[in-house]
Amino acid sequence: MRSGIDILVGTPGRIKDHLQNGKLDLTKVKHVVLDEVDQMLDMGFAEQVEDILRVAYKKDSEDNPQTLLFSATCPHWVYDVAKKYMKSKYEQIDLIGKKTQKAATTVEHLAIECHWSQRAAVIGDVIQVYSGSHGRTIVFCETKKDANELALNASIKQDCQSLHGDIPQKQREITLKGFRNGAFKVLVATNVAARGLDIPEVDLVVQSSPPK
Repeated sequence: MRSGIDILVGTPGRIKDHLQNGKLDLTKVKHVVLDEVDQMLDMGFAEQVEDILRVAYKKDSEDNPQTLLFSATCPHWVYDVAKKYMKSKYEQIDLIGKKTQKAATTVEHLAIECHWSQRAAVIGDVIQVYSGSHGRTIVFCETKKDANELALNASIKQDCQSLHGDIPQKQREITLKGFRNGAFKVLVATNVAARGLDIPEVDLVVQSSPPK
């Protein structure tokens, strides 16, 4: 960074650290990209993002960097906040629009009601029926504790591993590589696996409780 770079990719916290330590100069930035903008502009990150962008943006200036915002979901408040960083003639590209059928037509959706004490057994049966011994399954849990307990539950007959925020990044990468390569068939994860993962040929996705 000292000798100059064309592209910098980073998390808000780390970029802010470098700015505050005088190791990063953003005054000549031409393009700003916020990926997963609904997360970046949410309460946890919004202040850090604002501190970073304040360096490169001047109020109502036409010379501000080109701003590109990407997200799988865009609540209305995202557009309101985003306007602070975008030129008045910004373009909005919506790949879904107002279509009511937003899920892929090739995907079947099932809701299964069961008592919480039976959940592991039911999930084990669902995996067996809909994914079999050779298919790949991702099971989403709300908490790290839920993910650990379900991954170790005897009701799941296939090889199974868990993925959540307490697992070190290096181990996460090993786990994901194993899942992609077919070393094990069931991945039990928290929402740490909900975005940005490229895993081909997943046969079954289970939400262990209604998604929020």
